[in-house]
Amino acid sequence: MEKFLIVGLGNHGVIYKKTRHNLGFLVLDKISDKYSFFFKKKELGFISKFNYLNNIIFFLKPTTYVNNSGKSVKYWMIKKNIPIKNILIISDDIYLKFGLIRLRGKGSSGGHNGLKNIEEEIKNSSYARLRIGIKNNFIDNNNKRNKDYVLENWKKEEFGILFYKLETSIKVIFSFVINGLQKTMNLFNGK
Repeated sequence: MEKFLIVGLGNHGVIYKKTRHNLGFLVLDKISDKYSFFFKKKELGFISKFNYLNNIIFFLKPTTYVNNSGKSVKYWMIKKNIPIKNILIISDDIYLKFGLIRLRGKGSSGGHNGLKNIEEEIKNSSYARLRIGIKNNFIDNNNKRNKDYVLENWKKEEFGILFYKLETSIKVIFSFVINGLQKTMNLFNGK
């Protein structure tokens, strides 16, 4: 029986709940609704344990805010003795076209402060990351700073489209657990 740590990045608190930067939390909330499990507040995050086809999956929503997510990831990775190959981080990506899904096994933070902090804390950039594009397709974003844009609430038309992308993200997560990173990348990247 293998153990996995699936981390959705976001900011806790009601004022951030519907913001673009909370996309990682949104994915995990969708999974918990679909499979009827609950998160419990523990050290540095909300966590849930889920058994799936002879695997144990720990779903984590850090309470350290996005930019300090590494502290929570490192804590739970060590506490549950989870190898780095079994960690998947879910985040928004302002440079990817809205709704595009990209899974990678390593790389740079791409300007995402949460991913940057994770790399600093765990001293490694070779972990799986599922990035979901939030690049604006509906209005001109040129006059906004990225920080302001990611902390805005979703627009109604965006949220309608996003619902289907959340379903795909759930499939990616469970494929990662069952099929591994490479096969899952081949199945889902660019979709």
